[in-house]
Amino acid sequence: MAQQNINIGTQDAKAGDTLFDAFTKTNANFTELYNDNLSSTIVVNQSNIATTLGATIDSTKVYVLDGIVDFTGTGLKIEVPSGGVNIVGTTFDVSKMICSDTNYTLFTSAVGGSGNILGQDYAVEITGSNSKVYDLTDATGLNAFELSRINYNNCTSLGEINGYRQGLEVGSGRFGGKPELTLSGTWLGGYFIDTSIVRGLDDGAYTLFKAGTGFAMSSRFRSNMNIDLPASASFFDFAPANFTAPSTLQMTGVIISRNGVFDATDSNITPNTSAADLFSSWDGNNGMPNTFEGGSIGVTTEVATTINTIGVYEDLAATLWTSADLQHFDNPSGNQLRHLGNTPREYKVFADFTIDSASNDVLTLRVSKWDASASSASVILDQSRQVNALVGGRDVAFFNININTTLDQNDYVFLEVANQTSTANVTAEIDSYYIVEER
Repeated sequence: MAQQNINIGTQDAKAGDTLFDAFTKTNANFTELYNDNLSSTIVVNQSNIATTLGATIDSTKVYVLDGIVDFTGTGLKIEVPSGGVNIVGTTFDVSKMICSDTNYTLFTSAVGGSGNILGQDYAVEITGSNSKVYDLTDATGLNAFELSRINYNNCTSLGEINGYRQGLEVGSGRFGGKPELTLSGTWLGGYFIDTSIVRGLDDGAYTLFKAGTGFAMSSRFRSNMNIDLPASASFFDFAPANFTAPSTLQMTGVIISRNGVFDATDSNITPNTSAADLFSSWDGNNGMPNTFEGGSIGVTTEVATTINTIGVYEDLAATLWTSADLQHFDNPSGNQLRHLGNTPREYKVFADFTIDSASNDVLTLRVSKWDASASSASVILDQSRQVNALVGGRDVAFFNININTTLDQNDYVFLEVANQTSTANVTAEIDSYYIVEER
């Protein structure tokens, strides 16, 4: 219906609508406004839970929590259909869903699975023994679990979410209880927890986020949470096999303590996972480690590199090359450092080498890159130095290199050397080394 405009006429002309006509139009306008704005909502309160959230869910409606809704003793739960459920409150201090029954689950899936779980501005308090908030399986693998400004207060467990496309928490809180959430099945779109706080938890051997049966994260799991853990609990318990791509377990700006104490060496914060793992990308964190992509390799046992032809490059040799602190890199052979990840791809190469050879010969140390996609090598940098004629039998050239390069997955850096003056062999001395690190 179109808006009913009231004809007010001109001032003091008494030629406009009568009071009856004016109020008829006013009522019509308010009726239309009311219907347009509220026909898509269902108000839920304590007196009607059996016919609203406890009944068959209408996925085309938004369920509005009017105060505290207590499911205790009702035998009711929220069965989420394939079309999903939409729940909003006024604030998490005013609007709550609570239950203290034992062996209780608040959200369950209908036969065949559930659709989107969308909620905002309410609190959940599921406090009974062996009870949990969620036991949900995605009907198609393409739905979302997205919550904004939701607090979990003293919950025994958050339960399990299985096979959803993606999860999102914005402004969530976990206060008290043991709010462990299990993620199971394949997640195609990732899970992001943004601006979230955790405080006052009960102690116990549990984790805030846990890998369940068949858990595989095809995209990223990302967090910047502010967490204080009790003595025995952990942040997340994932393993490399749970992530299908490098650098997709992303911890950025996390603040985490245990009983108020920060300790980045605490291995129980992330059991079965380290910052150095290929699927980890952790930076800017306080109270947990950070990832430093790169590593170093150096000469720990010398051997001469045979020069067969003047000016021809040979792989720089050592009896033993020793690598250290490799994160997203490995040492497949010789002095090679190979990039195993796919991001970042911008790196610096620092080299500090002392090379022995014939006095006054000119040596060139070459930093090269093997491009795995093109199956070819290219030169990053050549640096030439003259062998110093030092007192005694030790005549050496000194090389100091600082150069940028890009390394995609399976590309590697390696060192070669040439004698530009003679065929005198060259020897890289012990403690010579080079480093690859993210720019």
